[in-house]
Amino acid sequence: MNTENIHQSVAQIFSPTKLGPITLPTPVIKAATSEGRSPEGKVTQALIDFHLDFIKGGVGMTTLAYCAISKVGFATPGEILMARENIEGLKKFTQAMHDAGGLASAQLGHAGPLATKQITGYQPIAPSKFMNPTSFQTRREITLKEIEEITEQFAEAAEVAADSGFDAVELHFGHLYLVSAFMSPWINKRKDQYGGSIENRTRFAKEILLKVKERVKDRLAIIIKLSMDDGIKGSIWLDESTQTAKILDETGAVDAFELTMGSSVAKQMYLFHGEADIDGMAATQKGNLKWFGKKIIGEYPYKDLYMLEAARQFQPIVKNAKLILLGGINDFSHISQAFREGFHFVAIGRALLREPEIINNIIKNPYKSGLCIHCNKCMFSVYSTINCVFTKDYATSSQKAV
Repeated sequence: MNTENIHQSVAQIFSPTKLGPITLPTPVIKAATSEGRSPEGKVTQALIDFHLDFIKGGVGMTTLAYCAISKVGFATPGEILMARENIEGLKKFTQAMHDAGGLASAQLGHAGPLATKQITGYQPIAPSKFMNPTSFQTRREITLKEIEEITEQFAEAAEVAADSGFDAVELHFGHLYLVSAFMSPWINKRKDQYGGSIENRTRFAKEILLKVKERVKDRLAIIIKLSMDDGIKGSIWLDESTQTAKILDETGAVDAFELTMGSSVAKQMYLFHGEADIDGMAATQKGNLKWFGKKIIGEYPYKDLYMLEAARQFQPIVKNAKLILLGGINDFSHISQAFREGFHFVAIGRALLREPEIINNIIKNPYKSGLCIHCNKCMFSVYSTINCVFTKDYATSSQKAV
């Protein structure tokens, strides 16, 4: 492709793109990454500044992660609680993104088997009694009443997001967080209407989706983060996840699927790929990583667009929603290939932590590669304030609630 053609392609790709009831300035989404900038569960100036860098750097929409739907649903310290008591700060967050010319999405989730009593004060829950292989701690089986309550909490959190000015919500149905854990036959051993068949194991997700849609209607876009394959024997794999996507897509309530891989329970590197510094990761959390290391988290070589092959399997299945490609996107050739192959949006995580202005840099010089080397040392900061170790510390802004 000659210089004139490549610049025409850049202009075509990085243009306003519709997603359900909203339009993104560019079809690039900042993927949700643990942030740790909300020590009281509220929006802080540090959190606003962190996301503003991505919007100013050319991203069309940034994802506020991870927003717990209840205090029991927290996964790590410093996360947002998506509750009415926090609307004032949440409005300041969305207004700042809008003033900078971008949109804001809120990732809503319940940690389920990933939660710890040290963080929430409660014994964690799972679809069935389950021992987390990383922490060796047991999770109790969730009750039917709790399933009903959590479904309502997702809907309430989505309404709070809409009332706070968010343009989209991302329902976290991946990585073996609570809803994803229901889809996994490795964790879900239930004998009732929420266990057994794919339809039953998808039931909780479908009920949450429909309740959220009923509550927010077209006030914002609804994105589902869905695990395609978590790399764990006997858990979620493509043959089933494509059927799950079909069930959810047929409701007509999904505007887009962000397709992901891996889990946060085990084989964590299946999500990230690349270097796995066991000593660095073990130093950030209690558990057995120090001794069992790569047997727990796995080891997978990095390659560009490493989720593309799996994501292609969803294209003939998903008829209504749009598809967001994630994983190993670091330059214009990756982005343009995603769109040539029929994906509608791309989501970027680590490359933006390293280089928040990567999209603006690509627009100026589409031959330039991103600076991220996929060393995964940013993972060490998951339990504190996430940042790339090779760039400035974004936590220099105030961590007091705004």
